[in-house]
Amino acid sequence: MKAVATARHEVSMNSVHDDRKIVYWHRELPPVDGEILDEHVVEATSDRVSGSIDRYGDLWNRCHAALMEHATGRLAQEVARLGGHYAHVLDEHIESKRDDVANESWLHGRFSYVLYRRSGSA
Repeated sequence: MKAVATARHEVSMNSVHDDRKIVYWHRELPPVDGEILDEHVVEATSDRVSGSIDRYGDLWNRCHAALMEHATGRLAQEVARLGGHYAHVLDEHIESKRDDVANESWLHGRFSYVLYRRSGSA
């Protein structure tokens, strides 16, 4: 599992210090003992690739996988920064971007999520 380094510690892509999952996507139900803190939005991009991205083609699949990895990392960072324990992603908007001069394309995603804290945590 790839890890994202933060200034204070390493946060695993899908876990916190006690190896509990912190990112729940769409229909995945977060733990029932959670206390809602707030709703937020995070943005992420995929790596750039040469050429054009055709929706659901090979480049799309490769960029989508990278985008989701980057988004999960950003969500983990934001959960830690905001003092939560996990996030439930409710909505996402993904679009392709293009730099014609460099002949590069990438995906940009905007993810809305609810930030939770485990009950009994300060």
